[in-house]
Amino acid sequence: MSKMQTYKHWRIESSVDEILWVYFDKQNASANTIDKEVMEEFSLIIDVLSGDKNHKGAIIASGKKNGFIAGADIAQFSKFKDIDEAVSLLREGQAIFSKLEALRMPVVAMIEGFCVGGGLELALACHYRVAEDGPKTRLGLPEVNLGVHPGWGGTVRLPRLIGAPEAMNLILSGHTVTGKVAAKLGFVDAAVPKRHLVTAAKYYVLQHPKRHEATLLQNLTNAKGVRTVLAQYFRHTLRKKVSPLHYPSRFDVVANWERFGVRGEEPFEKEARSCGKLFFSDTAENLVRIFYLQERLKGLAKDTQFSPQHIHVIGAGTMGGDIAAWCAFQGFQVTLQDREAKMLAPAIKRAYKLCKDKLKEPYLIQKVMDRLTPDVEGYGMSRADVIIEAIYEDLTAKQELFKKAESLAKPEAILATNTSSIPLDEINTVLKNPGRLVGIHFFNPVAKMQLVEVVQGSRTDPSVANKAISFVRKLDKLPLPVKSSPGFLVNRILMPYLLEAVHLLDQGIPMTAIDKAMLEFGMPMGPITLADTVGLDICLSVAKHLQQYFPGTEIPQKLVTLVEQGKLGRKTGEGFYRYKKDGTQIKPSNVDYAKPLQDISERLVTCMLNEAFACLHEGVVTDADLIDAGMIFGTGFAPFRGGPMHYAKTLGIKENVEVPAI
Repeated sequence: MSKMQTYKHWRIESSVDEILWVYFDKQNASANTIDKEVMEEFSLIIDVLSGDKNHKGAIIASGKKNGFIAGADIAQFSKFKDIDEAVSLLREGQAIFSKLEALRMPVVAMIEGFCVGGGLELALACHYRVAEDGPKTRLGLPEVNLGVHPGWGGTVRLPRLIGAPEAMNLILSGHTVTGKVAAKLGFVDAAVPKRHLVTAAKYYVLQHPKRHEATLLQNLTNAKGVRTVLAQYFRHTLRKKVSPLHYPSRFDVVANWERFGVRGEEPFEKEARSCGKLFFSDTAENLVRIFYLQERLKGLAKDTQFSPQHIHVIGAGTMGGDIAAWCAFQGFQVTLQDREAKMLAPAIKRAYKLCKDKLKEPYLIQKVMDRLTPDVEGYGMSRADVIIEAIYEDLTAKQELFKKAESLAKPEAILATNTSSIPLDEINTVLKNPGRLVGIHFFNPVAKMQLVEVVQGSRTDPSVANKAISFVRKLDKLPLPVKSSPGFLVNRILMPYLLEAVHLLDQGIPMTAIDKAMLEFGMPMGPITLADTVGLDICLSVAKHLQQYFPGTEIPQKLVTLVEQGKLGRKTGEGFYRYKKDGTQIKPSNVDYAKPLQDISERLVTCMLNEAFACLHEGVVTDADLIDAGMIFGTGFAPFRGGPMHYAKTLGIKENVEVPAI
C-alpha cells in the first residue's frame, strides 16, 4: 500500500489492486468517536473520493484494534448553546453522509468490533457493509438509551433498507446485534470470519454486485397507510415498557416516521429537528449523566495488574451456580463445589440454558461448558486465583468455610464472599490473615444485573479490594466499592422501601395501586412485584438481619405470615401475587383506589431517600454519585431521574425529611 494525504484523525492509503483504504484512527483516543472535527475531515475525504478517477472504489475501516466506531462523542451533548446549533450540526452530518451515499465509486464499510450510533449511521450511508462474524462485533443504534435518537439519518436509512418492523425494533430498543444477525436482517451484506474480512470487502469493491434493497413487503411497511397502522402498534408496545413523559425520544421516532416516511429530504430534516430538541430535555441530561457514572465505574482499578485464570465457587444454589456460569461465560476456568452432585446438576443445567440463549452456536456453547467443572470434593480450591463463597446467610457457616479455604488456598488467592448483608469484619475474625477477605456481592439474576458491590471491611487489604474490582470488570460487570456495613448500599436503601410498601398493604392500600404508583414514578417494576421476584424468604432474612443493627426496623406481619405459609413469591407460584408455572404473574382482580397515586410514590421514595442520605453520612460509599450509580445499576431506579440523590437535589432536599402520611 502507498500512503496518500494524511489527516489528523483519518488516513488514506492506496493498494496495488486500485482500492482506496480510508482508516479512521482518532488522535489521542482509545476508541473511534465522531465529533465536529472528525466530520469536517471526513467531508474533505469524501471530496477526494468524488474526484478520484484512478481507483475502483474505497473501503472504510478502523485504524484501532478495538472496534470500528463507537458513535458520536457524547461530550458534545453539553456543548450546544441552543437547539438551533444542535440541529445545524446534525444537518451538517446528514449532508456529509448523503454526500458519501451519492459517490459514484463503490464504498464498503469493513466492520470489526463495535459499530454503534453514528458509526452505524456512517456505515448505512456506504454502498455495502461487511462485518466480522464473531461475538465481539456488535451493531446497533442505541441513542434512545441516552434520551435522544439517531440524528444522522439512522431513523430514515435503516427502515428504508430493511423495512419498518425490524428497523424500529432495533431503534426503539437501543439493542445491538452481531454481524451474523445484521446480515440476516439485511443491513449487512456479508458476515464472515476475521480471516476473510479483507477479501470480502475487496469483493464488493471490485465486483460491485447489486446493492441490497428492501423487499416488496418491506417497502410496503413504509407506505403511508401502512405507517398509520404500524405506528399504533409501535406506540402500544412502547407504552407497556416506558412512558412518553419519561422517555419521549422513542415516541418521537415513531411520530416522525409515521408522518414523514423515509423518502426525500423532509424525513432527514425532521429527524435532525426532533433530535436537536431532545438534547435539551431533562431525560437526555440525566441519561448522559448516567452514562458518565457508568464510565466512572468501568474505569475503577484500571491500573491494577491482576489476571486470574481459575475461579472456584462454593455453593451451587441460584446465586452461586449463576456466578459460576457467568465466570465461565466470560472465559474463566471454573470449578463449582457443593455438598452433593445432585446439588450441582440444576446449576449446570441453568449454565447450559444461559449459553444457549446468548450464543446460539453449538461449538461456542460447548466451549463455555467445557470451562465449567462440577467439583464436589473441592479440588479446585487449591488451584484457584479467586475463591467465591455463595452459601446461605449464616455467620458461623461462612466462618467455618473460610477457615478451611484459607488453609487450602494459594497465598495470593483472593477470598471473596457473596454475602448480601453480613459485615465482613464479623466473618474475617477467624482468619489468620483477615486482609485477604473481600466482598464480591452479585445481584440476581446474575447474567442481567450490571452492578456488583465490592465490599471492603476495615481489615481488608486495599490491594485485595482493587484486585476484586479489576476481576469484576473482567466479568463485564460494573464494580461499586462500598464499606462493609449492614446491608452494604443497595440492600440497605432498598429494604426500607420494600418494607414500607408492605406496611401500606397492611393499611389497606391495594397492592395493585402501590405497584402502579411506582411504575408511574418510573421504576422498572412495583415494590410488591419486586419483593415477590427477590423472594419473600430472602426479604425477611435481610430485614431480620438489618433489624439487629437498626432496631427501628419494623417487619410487617403480612411478610412473616406469607413466609410461614411457604408462599415465597414467584419461585413458589404464590407470594403477594400468584404466578403461572412459567413465572408469569396472574393478573389480580382490579381494586379501585380513589386517592392520588403520587401520595404513595412520595412516601415510598422518601423512605429510600432518607436511607440514601444515611448511607452518605456514614461513608458507605465515598460520594452521592456512587449512590446514584448503585441504585440505578443495582435496582433500576428510574434512570431518567438521574438516581435518588440527583432526584433529591432537583426537589431541593439536602437531608433526611419526614415521611409523608397517606
